[in-house]
Parts: sequence; C-alpha cells; structure tokens
Amino acid sequence: MTMITAPDRTEAAEYYFTYIDQVGGGDICAILENQLAETLALLNGISEARSLHRYAPDKWSIRQVLSHLNDTERLFIFRAFWFARGFDSPLPSFDQNIAAAAAAADERSWKSHLDEFRSVRGATLAFFRNLPADAWARSGIASGNPFTVRALAYIAAGHNTHHVSILRSRYL
Repeated sequence: MTMITAPDRTEAAEYYFTYIDQVGGGDICAILENQLAETLALLNGISEARSLHRYAPDKWSIRQVLSHLNDTERLFIFRAFWFARGFDSPLPSFDQNIAAAAAAADERSWKSHLDEFRSVRGATLAFFRNLPADAWARSGIASGNPFTVRALAYIAAGHNTHHVSILRSRYL
C-alpha cells in the first residue's frame, strides 16, 4: 500500500483543518493504528463509575464523549466510503447534539463503549487499508462542504486527537 500523507488546504473546508492540523504528517493508517492503542491505554484506566464523570453539569460525561467519538468516526468513514465508491450525491449534515441525546450513552456499560471503539476503529483501518490508490483523491460534498477521501481520514484522526486532549485536560 502507498503511504498516504496529509491533505492540502484545497481538500476540505478550512474549519476541518482544526482537526487535520493536529495529526501532522506521516502515513494515516499508521497514525490511526497508533491512536487505537494510545486511546485504549488511556481509556482502559477509567473505572465504570468514573466514566460517568462530567467536568461541569452541562457537559458530556466521559461515556458520552466516547460515544460521540464512535458516532463521528462512523460518519466520517461513511462519507469517505461514499466518495471513494464514486457516489456523487451530496450528504447531509450531522448534528452531534441530536446524536448524543438519542445515544443514551450513560445507560450503557463503559466496557461496551470501549469494545465499540475498538470495533469502529478496526473497521476504519480495514476500510482505509484496502482502498485502491486512486480512491484517496476522490471527492464529494457533505454538510455543504467539499472533502476528499484522504482529508476525511485525517479528519477522523484529528477529531480523535482533539477529544483525547479534552479528556486529559478536563476530565482526568
């Protein structure tokens, strides 16, 4: 497989570079794989009771943050799938607050969230590792913004980095 490196500024709306820029350079599949181990090492140290912690009354619990990571990674990877497979119809936006309210994350066990994270990231890696080389440059519109498949891979990684940083600084 060819090493896939960071997208340029034409491959996604500027807003998404807040995530892409957190990833840095390097092969995205290796980055995603390393993140899996690093994120699980952090999260595995959180107890069932601690996973319900919120750093403020109006903020998500740790379980809700991980549920959001899982949902959003699925979303970014579905967009990447859609564009990689050549579909050209635009995809709708995503309201994270609607998704969070419907997920009932605090009603599930912490272990189930960890297992889901492992599975979602495993599926992400399988998808990206098996893309044809030309698929990485394919593009489409989601939430009214242009994206390449490559940009979406980096956005998924950067989104994980962003939320792990928040977990470390505000929750743990």
